[in-house]
Order: sequence, then C-alpha cells, then structure tokens
Amino acid sequence: MNTEPWVQRARNYATSFLWSRKAQKYKMVMLGRNLSDGLLAKMVIYVLLSIVAYLYLQPLLYMISTMLKTVSDLLDPSVKWIPRVVTWENLTKAYKGLQYPEALRNTALIALSCSIVQVLICSMTGYALARLAVPFKGLITALVLLTFLIPPQVIIIPLYVIFSKLGLLNTLFVFLVPAIFGQGLKGALFILIFRQFFRAQPPSLEEAAKLDGASAARLYFRIMLPLAQSACLVVFLFSFIWYWNMYYEPSMFLAKGFTPLSIRLDQLEDVLNPSLLGSKDLVSNPVTEGTKMGAAFLIILPPLVIFMFLQRWFITGIERTGIVE
Repeated sequence: MNTEPWVQRARNYATSFLWSRKAQKYKMVMLGRNLSDGLLAKMVIYVLLSIVAYLYLQPLLYMISTMLKTVSDLLDPSVKWIPRVVTWENLTKAYKGLQYPEALRNTALIALSCSIVQVLICSMTGYALARLAVPFKGLITALVLLTFLIPPQVIIIPLYVIFSKLGLLNTLFVFLVPAIFGQGLKGALFILIFRQFFRAQPPSLEEAAKLDGASAARLYFRIMLPLAQSACLVVFLFSFIWYWNMYYEPSMFLAKGFTPLSIRLDQLEDVLNPSLLGSKDLVSNPVTEGTKMGAAFLIILPPLVIFMFLQRWFITGIERTGIVE
C-alpha cells in the first residue's frame, strides 16, 4: 500500500498550519488585539505626533537658527536652517539691548508676585462660591463670568485714570492691586477653575471638621487648600505665563522706569537703529533680524525652563481641575 500521498498531505497540512500561525502572529503584532495596540496604529500615531510637534517647534527652531546666523547668512537666500558660520554676536547684542538683568528682574517680580496673590485670592473666592452659603451666589458667579467676557480695552482708560490719581503708574501695584481683589489678569477664569475643583470634592471631607467646630477659614486652609495643590499649580503656571508675556497693560501703565521684557523688546528697534542711537556700540549693521530673534529667545527661555521641570504636575493638574471637561 502506497503511503506517500498521505505523508504529502500531512506535510502540506503541517506547512499550512505553520504559515497560518505565523500569519496570525504577524497580524497580532501589526494590528494587535485592539486597534490602538498594534505596531501599525502606533506608527500612525507617532507620525501624526511628529507632524504636530514640528508645527509647534518650527517657530522655535527658526528663532534659534536665525539668531545664530551671521549677516551674510541672513542675506543669502540659499541658507535656510543651518548657518554656515555659527555666531553668538546676535545673542550678546540682544542681551545688552534688552538690559536683560534689570528687565528680567522686573518681569520676574511682576509675574511671581501677582501669580502667588492670584492663587491665594482666586482659590478663596472659588471656595466661597463652591462650598459656602453666600447670599446671591448665582449673581456673583454671573458677574465674575461677565468680567471675564469684557475686553480689557473697554476698561483700560478708567483704570489708567484711577491709577494716575492714586500715583501707582510705573509701579508694581498697577498689577498687584487688581490681583489682590481677584481681578488680575484672567482672574475670573482662575476663580471659575477653583470653583469647579471645589464643587467636585465630596461633602464628607468637611463634615467631621464641622462637627468639631472648625470655622470656614480653618476648613479652607487645613483641608481644602492642601487638596487643591494640583489646581493651584495650574493656576500659578497659567498666571505666570500670562503675566510674563503681557504687553498691552504694561505699555499703558509702565511707560518708563519699571519696564518688563515685553516693553524692552518693543523698544529694541530704537536701540538697534543707527539713526536713533547716539552710540553705535550695539550696532554693526542694519540687519537686526538675528538680534531680534536672540532677544525673543532670551524672553521665552525662563518660562520654557520652568515648564520643563513642572510639566508632569501641570498635566496632572489640568486633568484633576476639570479644565478638559
């Protein structure tokens, strides 16, 4: 009896079985059990994230590339990203033109002091609107929201007149006083963030303290404020960045003397223009694009460094404060 056909069939069956197992394995690797688990889906996600990252990083890369170029590279259209000769002269001119140490101190003083005050005042206001029996609480919340919707250009002239009569122009107090009363830069938004956070906390956290006779202030400082660390970090970083980058309000209230980096950047063209500058120590050519990019890089460098160290807690805080919702 000839058994070769049966042997051949068995071999064919074993070969097809192995190929099917390999195909199933490759399919599992490429597609995964779920759509987002496979290698193909991960490659698509990485490509999309790379494109988005390039769109966000491209201005920063262009800034760094431009500030490292010489005048000949800036005038040569064939040099786009990588300069032929790397120079730090533009950064040095920008450092001197901005009067960087003094302007950095002024900007940091405004941003840090106002941000800390905003965190404290806005958290207290948000806690009162969320947990306390405040009369006309709904009306107050509506008014807070209304202040957020009003453009600052509408109230800038009355504020200027008030600060002028109080003698607060060209001082830190033009930003600190509104922050103390919960109406600093984007203060209404921060109040709503804290209100949303405190409303999401269970009432059982306060019941035991109320039975022990704890006051509202003690409830806030001993229980609720420590729980709101993530919200405080989010509000602090948002407030810090907005105060650091603001231009409109300082241009109105800080015309001379106590000027932050944003105002010094606006005045940099006058410093770098040979026709407007008595001494030509800072100017060696009429092409100032590289120097301006160096100045912009010096301005954004401190917030970038701060965000690099705090980004993990910042993202966690956004998830816990309900901003995403």
